[in-house]
Amino acid sequence: MSVPSGPRSRTFLSFTLGLLALTSVSLLAQATPTPPAPQGGQAPAAGAARQGGAAPAPQGQAGRGRGANPLEPDFSPKPPVLPLTPEEQQQKFWLPPGFRMEPVLTEPHIEEPAQIAFDGNGRMFVVELRGYMQDADGTGTLDPNGRISVHEDRDGDGVYETHSIFIDNLVFPRFVMPFGPNAVLAKESNADELWLFTDTNGDSVADRKELFATGMGRLMNVEHQESGLMWAMDNWLYSTINLVRLRWTPTGVLREPTGSNGGQWGVTQDNYGKTWFQAGASGMPGYFQTPVVYGNFPYAEQFEPDLNIIWGAPVLIADMQGGMNAVRMPDGSLARATGAAGNDIFRGDRLPADMVGDYFYGETVGRVVRRLRPVKIEGQTQLRNVYPLSEFIRSTDPLFRPVDITTAPDGTMYITDMYRGIIQESQWSGPGTYLRRRIEQYQLDKIVRHGRIWRLTYDGMERRTEQPRMHDETTAELVRHLGDPNGWWRDTAQQLIILRQDKSVVPELQRLARSSSNQLERIHALWTLDGLMATDAALIRELLKDPDPQIRLQAIRASETLYKAGDRSLADDVRALSTDPDVEVVMQVLMTLNHLKVPDVKELASSLLETNKAGGVQTVAKVIATTGVNVGRGGGLEMTRSLSPADLEVVERGQQAYREVCFACHGETGLGETVPGETQMRAPALAASPRVLGHPEYVIKVLLHGLNGPLGGQTYTDVMVPMGMQSDEWIAAVASYIRNDFGNSASIVRPEDVARVRAATADRAEMWTEETLTASIPRQVVTDATWQYSAWLLSKSPRPPNRY
Repeated sequence: MSVPSGPRSRTFLSFTLGLLALTSVSLLAQATPTPPAPQGGQAPAAGAARQGGAAPAPQGQAGRGRGANPLEPDFSPKPPVLPLTPEEQQQKFWLPPGFRMEPVLTEPHIEEPAQIAFDGNGRMFVVELRGYMQDADGTGTLDPNGRISVHEDRDGDGVYETHSIFIDNLVFPRFVMPFGPNAVLAKESNADELWLFTDTNGDSVADRKELFATGMGRLMNVEHQESGLMWAMDNWLYSTINLVRLRWTPTGVLREPTGSNGGQWGVTQDNYGKTWFQAGASGMPGYFQTPVVYGNFPYAEQFEPDLNIIWGAPVLIADMQGGMNAVRMPDGSLARATGAAGNDIFRGDRLPADMVGDYFYGETVGRVVRRLRPVKIEGQTQLRNVYPLSEFIRSTDPLFRPVDITTAPDGTMYITDMYRGIIQESQWSGPGTYLRRRIEQYQLDKIVRHGRIWRLTYDGMERRTEQPRMHDETTAELVRHLGDPNGWWRDTAQQLIILRQDKSVVPELQRLARSSSNQLERIHALWTLDGLMATDAALIRELLKDPDPQIRLQAIRASETLYKAGDRSLADDVRALSTDPDVEVVMQVLMTLNHLKVPDVKELASSLLETNKAGGVQTVAKVIATTGVNVGRGGGLEMTRSLSPADLEVVERGQQAYREVCFACHGETGLGETVPGETQMRAPALAASPRVLGHPEYVIKVLLHGLNGPLGGQTYTDVMVPMGMQSDEWIAAVASYIRNDFGNSASIVRPEDVARVRAATADRAEMWTEETLTASIPRQVVTDATWQYSAWLLSKSPRPPNRY
C-alpha cells in the first residue's frame, strides 16, 4: 500500500505524532502572513512564490525554527481539538491560485484510509487501517478489523456513491493492487504471503483467495513493514522494503533481487518507468536515481540545500516528536521533514502541464503536500522545491493527514487524507512521553475512524467525465489507450493486455514501437510486447539505433529479457552504445551489462572512468568497477577475517535484513546517515563501534528492546525501535552481520544466545537507555597483579565454554 512501509526508527505511516499542542507562548497572538484565500483565490500581492505558489511561510528563527534555547512546552489544559466536516475542512486549505480541493469520498463510507488504487473500469479500491491507533496505546492494532473497500461513481457526477467491502477482517493490510477484472493483490501485516483475491460472481465482494507469492513480508513493528505494490512499466512488481521484484507469467511468478529502495510508505514510477520510492521517518524521498533493479548509485547532491525544511501553515500547535527543537516559532509549525508517505509522479492530463513529471508526497506531520521538481544534472537527478519558502498544499486544520497521492483516471490528482488526531505509532507515545502528554492535553486519541479522499482540480480544466470500461473492451481497443495522455490509462491498458496474453495485437504493437509519432506510445508498445513475450532481436536492434535517446535506452532495458532467454549476442549491440553521446544511454549500458553479469563489464566501467567525465557515468562506472555484479544486492562484505561456510551464510542473511530494515538510518557503509541538509546524525555509526564489537549482549538487547536517548554524549534524531517480534535466528543474523562487516570483526551470535537473553529480559517493557543498558552488560573482570592463582583450583575447575 502506498501508505504504510521501512526501516526508519521513528514513525507510523512514516509520520510522527499528530496534533500536539501549543507552547507557553500564546501563538494566537503572534502575527502570521496573510494566507491565500481558501480554495485557490487571489494570492497575496507580496511575497508570492514562483510557479504561482502560496505565500511564503514565516521564517521565524532563521527560517528553521530551532534556537539554542527552545521554549519550554506548555502542557496546561487546553480545549480539545475537534474534527471538522469535509465542507468546513475544505476552507482550511491554502492552495496556489487556480487550484481547488473537493471531496469525492468521505466517512462514514471509509474509515482510516491509507491507500487507493483504480481498476480498469475506474472502481476505486481503498485500504482501510481501522485498527490503527484507536487509542494512545495502540490497543488492537493487529486485530483483524482492517479491510479493502471498493467504490464506484456510476452516475458520472464525480462523487463515489456505490460502496462495498471487497475484503474484510484483514490484519492491518499493507496495500492493494488491482490485477485484472474483479481481482486484486493484497497482503496483511506480520505475514509472508501475497494473496490474489477474486470476486467470481460480480457482487463486489471477493470470494476466492489464492496464493500468489511468498517471501514478501516480515514480522516487526507495523511501521517497518512493506507497503505499496506497483506493476511497473518493465512488467515487474515492486514494493517498499523488499529487496526483490516479482513478475507474473502464464507459467508462474518470477523473482529477482534488487538494490535497496530506501522506501517505507510508497512506490511510484515516472513516464519512462523509473521507480521512485518514498522514505518514512526521514520525511524525504527514498531511492530514485536509477531503476532499483540495477542496484544503488548514490548522488550526494540529490536534494537541493535545505530541501528538508518544511514550510507548513501556522497551525499553532507544536506537534513534533522532537519536541520544541523541531518547532518553527512563532507559528508552531514543523521545522524540518520528519514523516512522509504516499508518493506520486504526476502523469495526468487535467491539471497544468508543468505538473507532469513532478514528484508529490505528503508530509503528514507538517500537514502539507510537497511538490518537488526533478532536475537532471549530467544524468543524475536533483530534487528542488517548486515553491521556495512554501509548499504546494498546506492546511491550517491540524487533522489533515495526506497519506497517499494518486494520478486518477479522470486526469486529476487524488489525495488520501486519514484525517485523525494521532499519527504516531504507540512505540513512541508511551505514558509520560512528550507525545503522550500532548495527546492527553488535546484529547487527540478521541479523533478516530474518519477519512477523506480529495480531488485536486484547476480552474478552467474540467476533469475527464468518460468512465473507463477497459474490462469490457477488446484487446485491440486496449492498444489504443497506450498513447493516452494520462499515464494511468497507459499503464492499466498495458497490464490488462499482458494478463490476457492475447497475441493477436502483436503486429500492431510492433508497428507502434517502430513508427508511432508518440514517444510514450512507442515505449508502452515495446514493453507490452515484452510482457507478451513477443519481443524479437530484430526489433531491439532497430530501436537501439533510433535517433531518440530515450527509445535507445528503453531498447537496452528490453534487451535484458531476450538475453536471459538465451540470445547472448545482444550484449555486443548494447556494448556498442558505450560511446553514445547521451549520458543516460551510457549509464544504462553499464547497468544492463552489469545486471546481466556480462564478462568484462568491470573493465568497460574502468575504461569509461577515463574517457567519459559526465557525472552520471562517473558515478555508475565507479560503483561497478569496484563492486561489480554485487551492486546493491548483497555481497561485497567488508570483512577482516574468513568465516566458515555456515557462519558466512548467517552473516549474509543478516546483510539481507540490514539492507531491508536498517540501512536507511545506519547507512550503506555502517557510518550512520545524516539528516538531509544538516550535520546531525539520524543514528550512530556501527563501523568500529566499541559497543557493537563488545559483549554480544549489547547488540542482542538493543535489537530485542530498542534504544532511546543520547549515546556517547551525542543525540540522534531517530530512536532504535525494538525488533523483539523477530525470531531468534533473525536477531542472531543481524547481530552477526553488523559485527562482521564495515571493517568489524567479532564473534558470531547464535540463536541460542538470543534465546537466553530474550528469556532473561522477558519482563522488560521499555526501551534501553545508554545508562540502563551499560549497567546490564556483563563486564570483563580485570586481573590484579596482587592476585595469587592456585594450580589445584585450576586443575579441578571445569573450563568455561568460550562462547564469545
